[in-house]
Amino acid sequence: MKKQSTIHGFFKRKNASSSKDPEEPPTTVLDANTPNVGVPVTENRSQKARLELNEVDLSTLARDPAVRIQIYDYPINQQDIVRRAYMKLGPFQPILPVYPKSGKESHKRSFQISWFKLFPWLEYSESSDAVFCFPCYLFNKPSGMGYYGQQAFTKDGFQKWKKVGGKKCAFLHHIGTECTSFHNVAQKAYDDLLHETQDIRNVFEKFTDEDRKKNRLRLMATIFTVRLCAFQAVAFRGHNEKPDSINKGNFLEILEAQGAFNNEMKELLRTAPKHASYTSPAIQKEILKLISNRVRQMICEEIDGGKFCLLVDEARDESNKEQMSIVLRFINKDGFIMERFFGLVHVPDTTAQTLKNGIYTVLAHNNLDFKSIRGQGYDGASNMRGQFKGLQALISKECPYAYYVHCFAHRLQLALVAASQGVIALQKFFTKLSFVINVVDASSKRTDQLRDAQIDQMAYFNSIGELETGRGLNQIGTLQRAGDTRWSSHLKSVSSLIKMFSPTCEVLLKVIEEGTGSIKGDADSAYEMITTFEFVFVLHLVKEIMEITDLLCQALQRQSQDILNALRLVASTKLLLQKLKDEKWDDFLCHVKSFCQERNIDIPDLSSSYFSRGARARNENSDHTLEHHYRVDIFLEAINCQLMELDHRFNDSSMELLHLSSTLDPKNANEPFRCGDVCQLVEKFYPEDFKGNEKVLLKMQLQHYEADVVQHVEYKKLTSISDLCQWLIKTRRATHFYLIYRVVSLILTLPVSTATTERSFSAMSIVKTKLRNKMEDEFLNDALVLYFERELAEKISLEAVVEDFKHAKDQRVPL
Repeated sequence: MKKQSTIHGFFKRKNASSSKDPEEPPTTVLDANTPNVGVPVTENRSQKARLELNEVDLSTLARDPAVRIQIYDYPINQQDIVRRAYMKLGPFQPILPVYPKSGKESHKRSFQISWFKLFPWLEYSESSDAVFCFPCYLFNKPSGMGYYGQQAFTKDGFQKWKKVGGKKCAFLHHIGTECTSFHNVAQKAYDDLLHETQDIRNVFEKFTDEDRKKNRLRLMATIFTVRLCAFQAVAFRGHNEKPDSINKGNFLEILEAQGAFNNEMKELLRTAPKHASYTSPAIQKEILKLISNRVRQMICEEIDGGKFCLLVDEARDESNKEQMSIVLRFINKDGFIMERFFGLVHVPDTTAQTLKNGIYTVLAHNNLDFKSIRGQGYDGASNMRGQFKGLQALISKECPYAYYVHCFAHRLQLALVAASQGVIALQKFFTKLSFVINVVDASSKRTDQLRDAQIDQMAYFNSIGELETGRGLNQIGTLQRAGDTRWSSHLKSVSSLIKMFSPTCEVLLKVIEEGTGSIKGDADSAYEMITTFEFVFVLHLVKEIMEITDLLCQALQRQSQDILNALRLVASTKLLLQKLKDEKWDDFLCHVKSFCQERNIDIPDLSSSYFSRGARARNENSDHTLEHHYRVDIFLEAINCQLMELDHRFNDSSMELLHLSSTLDPKNANEPFRCGDVCQLVEKFYPEDFKGNEKVLLKMQLQHYEADVVQHVEYKKLTSISDLCQWLIKTRRATHFYLIYRVVSLILTLPVSTATTERSFSAMSIVKTKLRNKMEDEFLNDALVLYFERELAEKISLEAVVEDFKHAKDQRVPL
């Protein structure tokens, strides 16, 4: 071992001495990992400085073969690790609808996608429009056999398409006819690295099948424990992990618990060799990384080369780092809308260019083509939605068919906030409501008094037979505080006060009698506020309005929501508000009066003539009438303001894209089917997704679709375009009308809300807590992927992770 380390040190010094620019800072080298999509590579790649890092961050490996660092530029002891990482990712073979043409104007040629199948070792670079050889890149050397002859396939890139084909095919010439050719030698080295039996340690050390079985069992126990800790979002390590510690941390304690009732496992863990115990923090992180990579691979397999949408948002974690959440929205093979959390990226700032670079790096590393983006969903921040320098503008420049949609849930939030601030009576009400809750919930004593008052109230209602019983009913609770970011929490706050109005008044009266100092005065002010007809009137008005808008708010949180159905829900919400304004005044007023009478609240002179909506015209000169009509004005002003804000925020009905898309909505089955709108939709908004002959064939399919599908009895029962997509798959009509199914998939790919990204931030606050605020970004990202996408992670077998661990790097003990 000492001799081996000496040899490694010699080669490391030799590599360091041959560096072109040893004084160049590491950041210059690392910048080469960021793909420069759409920008031709002009720098001399032979001048790149060699990496002098002790450890290579495998998550930052560039996929584009034109910009990645040569293997021999990595430290000698890290080269096999990098090779294995690239081998696991496979050749970079992006599937593009159209590859750029080059050559003479009279006969331009381009790369052909069929070459990937004929020559599986090929890699294609979008930035340089050239191909490379994957095995030759992995085992290329700075000099030696075949260096100058094969440089086109390892460093410069080959793009002379006219030399591909025929007897003198350049690809066949690159492979060579002899087994000693540069390519065949590299391919042999590639195959040998995949086989553990070729390792020199296995030649000198003899391991029995029993040893291998025990090692695999130890590793599987570790994998199970790592996965369990990630699923439960608990800390892996403890403060004291020494053998004599009474609490070694969750990971070691769970691992020991597996052997508590199994002597064989207990003995296996006890006799584990130091270099194969698989319990070190480094091994835990490595296993977590392997599982999270598997999850991302499964997400990519679900996308299966199709189109997808980007949902992006940023927030700060517990250590005050800016984290960007990336969620992919797509249609799976069964026709269901999926929104998968793909990763968390730490960004040094929130400028649009920084966010774009982070997104492109993640997509390129996972072999996802950025040109397949067909939608962008962000909140209303200027760095996101800016039309000139925002993130959506930067992505749209390189992918013009990635249409941006402002998050519907965020729009609704803005509309509700603006409506509450635009009406003075509502603004005052929420201030008073917050004051009352602060007074009642100021101490645990008052909270207990509130609970006791609720129990007494329920006992009384039960004795007179007016208490409805059932599972989940009559729960003892406290007054709910309204949150800043979720408007639905305001409905819970208002509803809780209405439900506990009498117990709240009882608590305030006790505080007035027993309290001292300023507390007594606050309680008296709060009691006077809530026992006025004005407060009760606005309290019930807010509840009526918010119950209508809350249905829309909850619907927009669903992952399976499509944009056409969302707009329809907005329209129905406005319709219900208009109905409340036109027809529900008398019922609403009677309900408020009944509520006040039951709780002995003084009711002013409420003559029906005074409170009828036509009373203003009949009694225009009466001050008393105007006083009562002020409450009518509150009712009308609150609803009108809400309707105006919804009209202002949700004006997408005028968008041509959505108008044309509504043709395929089953809700419009009673209207004439407009084939021309679908063709216009494809021609204007998705021209790259349909070839010239497919656009002609689409017209024929639409005619058969109108006669077969639109007239079908089951079709008329469908409620949304999302249901249509699933029904086409279920009835196998997606095969016959595959072009129409493609149009439906593109429409469903358009985003509705960024609720999934916000849920990922909620999960981040669970994984990275105040006590775990020093968690590394990579560890946080991997742990969050497992916690958030547990459904996929549970499908990964322990044996599959063992195989990934086995091939990730050289193992001292065979598995």
